[in-house]
Amino acid sequence: MVDLPAPRPGPGEVRIAVRAAGINPSDWNKRQGLMDQELPQTMGHEAAGVVDELGAGVTDVAVGDRVFGLCADGATQAELAVLSFYAPIPPSLDFPGAAALPAAVETATRALDRLGVGSGSTLLVSGASGSVGSAAVQLAVARGARVIGTASPANHAYLRSLQAEPVTYGEGLVERVRTLTPDGVDLALDVAGSGVLPELIDLAGAPEHVVTLADFAGAREHGVTFSRGDAGRAVHALAEIGGLIESGRFSLPVAKTFPLAAIAEAHRAGEDGQVRGKLVLVIE
Repeated sequence: MVDLPAPRPGPGEVRIAVRAAGINPSDWNKRQGLMDQELPQTMGHEAAGVVDELGAGVTDVAVGDRVFGLCADGATQAELAVLSFYAPIPPSLDFPGAAALPAAVETATRALDRLGVGSGSTLLVSGASGSVGSAAVQLAVARGARVIGTASPANHAYLRSLQAEPVTYGEGLVERVRTLTPDGVDLALDVAGSGVLPELIDLAGAPEHVVTLADFAGAREHGVTFSRGDAGRAVHALAEIGGLIESGRFSLPVAKTFPLAAIAEAHRAGEDGQVRGKLVLVIE
């Protein structure tokens, strides 16, 4: 553990006193040396807090405002963080609830935009009960799509509460989906990365109707689009999500919060993969 100089916001950015920061798989990938191997290493891409410094040209928020957003440098798990993309926290949310939103909402929106999901679409989401999957389900429903989501039987009731039609993943997936929609689906989104791209292509009719967020090798093998943030982020989602939350059409549960000192415990909980909902660090 080391102390780093306080970050300063650049043009169009804001610095926040962090109140809560989301935990994501990229955090333990960094810790394990699987990405960004230089040291010292910072962690965290999403946070919520109170604006305490404005970058040049920022006029849409003021010092003291509650905001949430994304940090381009991946350094939100600290007392201070610079947000490159941000929006006001919806009035009904506390800081942990807001910190759970940015990565899942941006990732899901980016994938839905890439697929062109809209009113009248039938979308299959593979891995629909996790934070990104459940965000994709709700955002697609809000666009007027019919959504079928794969999950374990224990999560089927949860998917129904999000207005998705649940099916169990695993062998026989294609047949189970075709019982709901005999002609297959219009589009498919792979969130889980569990080797199901051939089945999704079969159901959606062609590789160009499928996007994966988690299977890079499979995407290359099968000609499917692999969506990643460095190809452009759907940051418009941050400003748009508040209206859905306040109207009761979107929620992303916080499964558990941890103090910053317990970050190792938070990593272990995330790596275990048994938590439904977001893990969030609370920074006092």
